[in-house]
Amino acid sequence: MEVILPMIHFLDRSSLGAHVPHRKNTRESSTAVMPVPQKIVLMMSQHIGAPANPVVSKGDKVYVGTLVGEAQGAVSANIHSGVSGTVAEITEMIASNGSMQKAVVITPDGEQTVDPSIQPPKVTDFNSFIEAVRQSGLVGLGGAGFPAAVKLSPKNLDGVDTLLINGAECEPYITSDHREFMERSDDILDGIKAVMKYLNLKQAIIGIEKNKPEAIALMRQKIDTPSITVKVLPSRYPQGAEKTLVESCTKKEVPKGGLPADVGVIVMNVTSVSFLSRYLKTGMPLTKKRLTVDGDIVKEPKNVEVIVGTPFSELIDFCGGLTAEPVKAIQGGPMMGVCLFDLSYPVLKLNNALLVFGEKLGHLPKPSPCIRCGRCINGCPMGLSPVEIASAYQRENKEELAALQIDLCMECGTCTFVCPAKRPVTQTMKLAKDYMKKGGNA
Repeated sequence: MEVILPMIHFLDRSSLGAHVPHRKNTRESSTAVMPVPQKIVLMMSQHIGAPANPVVSKGDKVYVGTLVGEAQGAVSANIHSGVSGTVAEITEMIASNGSMQKAVVITPDGEQTVDPSIQPPKVTDFNSFIEAVRQSGLVGLGGAGFPAAVKLSPKNLDGVDTLLINGAECEPYITSDHREFMERSDDILDGIKAVMKYLNLKQAIIGIEKNKPEAIALMRQKIDTPSITVKVLPSRYPQGAEKTLVESCTKKEVPKGGLPADVGVIVMNVTSVSFLSRYLKTGMPLTKKRLTVDGDIVKEPKNVEVIVGTPFSELIDFCGGLTAEPVKAIQGGPMMGVCLFDLSYPVLKLNNALLVFGEKLGHLPKPSPCIRCGRCINGCPMGLSPVEIASAYQRENKEELAALQIDLCMECGTCTFVCPAKRPVTQTMKLAKDYMKKGGNA
């Protein structure tokens, strides 16, 4: 059988993907601040890399900003309390990926006393800046959760000249980053300037999809230096994917197996860089997150600033509750989000949305046989061939899967979305990737 290799180096990724429905129902919803919940549950793994290690014990008194989980290893992140209160227990919970993880449960006292140790970090150079980022507990707030201190200290820093701010927010429903633009534009620019200063970067590009004209206009109005520009992006999913964003904004292609830094670019989410600005001024670590709460059975869809660790059930109550029994709840967007198995699960740092659907939108359509139309191939932003990959996976052909470059799949969901037969194409791609990661063992 002839293997058709994906022509990765001949693609303009900005023209690929899918025109997903925007459904930005909450774009005009100013951020509502949720009161202190009845408890918070701080998972020790809220980021890519090694879980944090609990540094508190049952019965300990904690405050807003107190360190409760210390980063372990080079790729990890600190976890801090967003409430003052008492540690109720150190327990284990099933995470969204099915693994067992440690968690610290805290009962608030309602006083929200700030930890006496909180103060602005002393930053004078690159090393002290990276240490401040590390102490802040910042991870990628767009959903990836990569520890920011690691991202901001690439091995080839001398070869990096561009900071690229991801404000695309290309998934349906989610408007939390849009509200960051509209409500904290000054913080965004201050954060950008800080990163540029301490990393000695020549320019910054803010990428925003054209379906957010208010954000585009506001940022252009606020920018006061020619080294920072706004790039208007096509409203085409997955425009916010890192490699797609780099190519759309800089015309550079991240090599296979490489990182944006390999082509001179560091990518940060807009909310991440905005938080960093506030941390440098106040020293308050990452303890809060804005989420878009939406879905066809959410009574009052809105954007909510919530304390990290708040149970999703309490967040739903704050939004007026549900109008019907939930069929599906997703943390994140409908394209790449993760289904919740229990609404008592806590909010994580990297969450940017909670979507809850009822009978009408919560069920997947029944798949039918593949009609070999090729839409999954035409839509794939990485130029892969899902049809050929599915066939190779079914035959457990490791050599063919390697030749078809299954490792390039970013599981964006485009192939499933465009499939007229409603087949679970993305799920099959993920299974094929996992099969190869295990050395070809099912």
